[in-house]
Amino acid sequence: MSTAVVKLGVGNTASVMFALERLGVEAVLTEDPARIAAAERVILPGVGAAAHAMSLIDARGLRDVLRAYKQPLLGICLGQQLLYESSEEGDATGLGLLPGRVRRIEARDLIIPHMGWSALSIERSHALLEGVQTGDYVYFVHSYICPLGDATLASSEYGERFSAVVGKDNVFGCQFHPERSGAVGARIIENFLRLPC
Repeated sequence: MSTAVVKLGVGNTASVMFALERLGVEAVLTEDPARIAAAERVILPGVGAAAHAMSLIDARGLRDVLRAYKQPLLGICLGQQLLYESSEEGDATGLGLLPGRVRRIEARDLIIPHMGWSALSIERSHALLEGVQTGDYVYFVHSYICPLGDATLASSEYGERFSAVVGKDNVFGCQFHPERSGAVGARIIENFLRLPC
């Protein structure tokens, strides 16, 4: 099974690669459009600003590749946000694989970014969340949130509720860092790797 991790040079690629290695998965870190298009699954990690990340995606010729990709695709943290149509952050245009606009957290009297462990609330059963329960804690680092909607598989809360895990067709996302979320995060990565191509 070939797994490609998109190399954007922003954020958490090393920890994602290490998490895959711990699970015995041979993954390639690449920015090559042909290798990404040919992979059996793709992980899009990211930390940083949406507009900058999308400019890197465009510079590498990956926007159309990711939009056309039909196998399982997982966005992590900023990678989940890039799956949406747009973001308030830098007024970025996203990949448009999920409907809606990413916006800044509105949390009075709370520190932004939201950084730390928060509980998941399962909204809809899915193979991606097999073995994961409401109340399980995962590790977040983010200032922007994805809207609740039909794609929401699990939510979390930091001043307000938001989509913590999303899924629609072959497209999935985790707003948190599964590679830093202990056994729960490892289970979600394993589940993603087991999804049918």
